[in-house]
Amino acid sequence: MTVGDDLAAQQTVTVMVVDDHPMWRDAVARDLTEAGFQVVATAGDGPEAIRRAKAARPQVLVLDLNLPGASGVRVCKEVVAGDPAMRVLVLSASGEHTDVLEAVKSGATGYLLKSAGREELVAAVRRTAVGDPVFTPGLAGLVLGEYRRLATVPPPAAAGGAAAPRLTERETEVLRLVAKGLSYKQIAQRLVISHRTVQNHVQNTLGKLQLHNRVELVRYAIEAGLDEDPQAREDSAM
Repeated sequence: MTVGDDLAAQQTVTVMVVDDHPMWRDAVARDLTEAGFQVVATAGDGPEAIRRAKAARPQVLVLDLNLPGASGVRVCKEVVAGDPAMRVLVLSASGEHTDVLEAVKSGATGYLLKSAGREELVAAVRRTAVGDPVFTPGLAGLVLGEYRRLATVPPPAAAGGAAAPRLTERETEVLRLVAKGLSYKQIAQRLVISHRTVQNHVQNTLGKLQLHNRVELVRYAIEAGLDEDPQAREDSAM
């Protein structure tokens, strides 16, 4: 780990907790505070969550889906649209596939069930803060499968037939591993580079492709066939 990574790890991550059950909301906020996070706001309904998230601008929004006034999906869409850098970790009692997919499509970085333990939640918030997708075991495959399905739908033609942005060899290599579902830490280990360098490559790629978050990046990579093994794809074309 580099000095830059050490400093990043020491920086306090700001978090906002949204849940309509006061006791649960307070317990989550307390657990995260004790773990070293800075809880900058809480909210108990959809409209309040949108207002406070825009004002507090937390790095991570821990969000329940079942909210009065406006659903968690709507909250996620609005706050991510207003601040694409904000990461959303859904913490829900529902493990229904439709709920998971709707949350991810609305811009959520991860999805954790409320049955998760304290340490699992703390680890999930830490990973979400650096852009890693976090899912309760069994849900990651569902999300990746949905993006593969969506990737079979022909994308709309680019205006004016504009050429695709040119990525460097390293950016393409990182993007390929992102598409395979590897975390930033795993990518760093695989390529023998720092975690911060991986983040920089991802941010540069997002800018070049005019995408907003890692979820959109994964879909782009799958549509481009970057989740496939290059040799296997070459063999199948022969």
